[in-house]
Amino acid sequence: MKRVIVTGANGQLGLALKDVAKDFNLDLVFKDKSALDITDAKAVNKVFFSDTFDVCINAAAYTDVDGAETNKSLAFAINATAVETLAKVCKQHQCWLIHVSTDYVFDGTLGRPYTPSDEPNPLSVYGSSKLSGERVIQEIDFDYSIVRTSWLYSRFGVNFYTKIKSQIDLGIPLKICSLQIGTPTRTEDFAKHIISGLENNSLIRGLSHYCGKQHMTWFELAKRLFPNSKIERDLERNLKIRPLRVVLKN
Repeated sequence: MKRVIVTGANGQLGLALKDVAKDFNLDLVFKDKSALDITDAKAVNKVFFSDTFDVCINAAAYTDVDGAETNKSLAFAINATAVETLAKVCKQHQCWLIHVSTDYVFDGTLGRPYTPSDEPNPLSVYGSSKLSGERVIQEIDFDYSIVRTSWLYSRFGVNFYTKIKSQIDLGIPLKICSLQIGTPTRTEDFAKHIISGLENNSLIRGLSHYCGKQHMTWFELAKRLFPNSKIERDLERNLKIRPLRVVLKN
């Protein structure tokens, strides 16, 4: 049975991994930020020296896209520097690192779905920090899987679904952007993809994509998730950071 450490255990993906993991034959150790702050190199080394892990799933990340524009140092500390620490420790302990990245590493100008071999060109601090995390992993010669995903949503944590639901529950009028196009991904499905690929040893080594099968706008996603709620299109939202169209291909 593989022994697996999961960072960022109280985030959206961490909670989804915990939910789906009960159906698999794995020994998982979940660490939230209070138990393991991945920006603390000494703490990371201590955890790996005090226990033995076959796999590390890094579900910890700075994901506030707008906030990263004014908190660049923090975004890079979590999404790049801490990732380098994890990668080096995993190499030292012969531990397979599974790291989650994002469609924000692309600029959305390609005109077709992006494949893992397409050249990244992030337009935001967040995208740049995530790309830096990818590259520090790739520069270290060890066992890793980087999985890019897109528009994660679920009942866990803070995300598009939970934010919209809370506004609907409070009776707040909703206007949702209908200019951006992406590939929404149910977080529980993504978690199953990671856990099953881990258990079966079938998760692609190197770089891969996993996302939902349909392309749509945020407005279309909101209407699909809450079909009986009154939701209006927002055609005037400022889109300085987010590219208009980033569609991933699995």
